[in-house]
Amino acid sequence: MNKAIFTKNAPAAVGPYSQAMRAGDMIFVSGQIPFVPETMTLVSEDIREQTRQSLENVKAILEEAGASLNNVVKAGVFIKDMNEFGAINEVYSEYFTDNKPARACVEVARLPLDVRVEIEVIAYVGK
Repeated sequence: MNKAIFTKNAPAAVGPYSQAMRAGDMIFVSGQIPFVPETMTLVSEDIREQTRQSLENVKAILEEAGASLNNVVKAGVFIKDMNEFGAINEVYSEYFTDNKPARACVEVARLPLDVRVEIEVIAYVGK
């Protein structure tokens, strides 16, 4: 059975989708943009702060689902400018220290609400 996951500790969906879905032992977290949940506004123009806020949003959703970043097996990082790859990786590596999930990072033409980074993850919570 699939179960939608929602927390007020991450931004509400800006479209017709759930923050995350749990399907069996898997949690699929929708792409998280760097919006502050309480205000639904962009955290900052700084790419490091945007990356950190996106990851904090992912973390909050996983925690609501009873998981953590240690459960993440795959991440997708969508960025507006590949020249910011290094700065994004600096922050990303603070969140994924021991557990380094498989990952794709791609430059895209545009992201929702014109943010500079969006991060989605898949977590495994089985035995």
